[in-house]
Amino acid sequence: MKTSWTIFLGLFLTVNFATAQDTLYVYQYGAVLYKRVISAVDSVTFQKMYTPPSTVTDKDGNVYQTVTIGTQTWMASNLRVTHFRNGESITNLTVDNDWYVATYGAWCDYANLAANGTKYGHLYNWYAVADSRNIAPTGWHVPTDVEWTTLENYLIANGYNYDGTTSGNKIAKSLSATTDWNSDTGTGTIGNDLTKNNTSGFTALPGGYRYVNGTFYSGGGYWWSSTEYYTTYALVRFLNCDHNLLNRGSGAKNYGYSVRCVRN
Repeated sequence: MKTSWTIFLGLFLTVNFATAQDTLYVYQYGAVLYKRVISAVDSVTFQKMYTPPSTVTDKDGNVYQTVTIGTQTWMASNLRVTHFRNGESITNLTVDNDWYVATYGAWCDYANLAANGTKYGHLYNWYAVADSRNIAPTGWHVPTDVEWTTLENYLIANGYNYDGTTSGNKIAKSLSATTDWNSDTGTGTIGNDLTKNNTSGFTALPGGYRYVNGTFYSGGGYWWSSTEYYTTYALVRFLNCDHNLLNRGSGAKNYGYSVRCVRN
């Protein structure tokens, strides 16, 4: 008996009518949703799915562009919020020793300059990331280490390595913005020809970080995950101008790193 299909087309849903053995395949995010012999299909109707908004607004009213990469939707810039989701303030700490001893949620701007916060987003300690009052907008969250790995694996498998290969972690250029990174001559590094960066739309900038003693360091971009690593450390991802990979490591919870959020 022949059947009639209504297919809801999302951003990454494709239909292939010309595969071997006269079979109709419907894919979403590279996975097969359905397959039927074409002779058993009477008709196909296409109907557009709901498209989520292309921006998200935080508790302070800051608006962020978003980017969908594989099955995930990410903010396309770093978080700049100064209040938790319930409206309570996140503490701004500028004095080095105050930053060093804090075991509660805190934020600062690189070098304590507001212009850096506007451009690169704020730097947060991990206590702000882990706070139950939530640093992310409603419907969003700080990514786990596993979710960062999902992003990494998708980009590798889909040819976002600087050389177009689909194995090995060489995705740094695809994640990094086309501006602000220091120049470098290494093969496939972020700083080698910035015009070839940001094919993923993630638009990572070198926002730097704050060390446990309050000192600021520039030259790269560093992002928290929500995943704890031992009692006083958590897992992070970072990019440097002279690297071609997205690095994975750990940082003390009173480091100051950037935050990107991902949709629930």
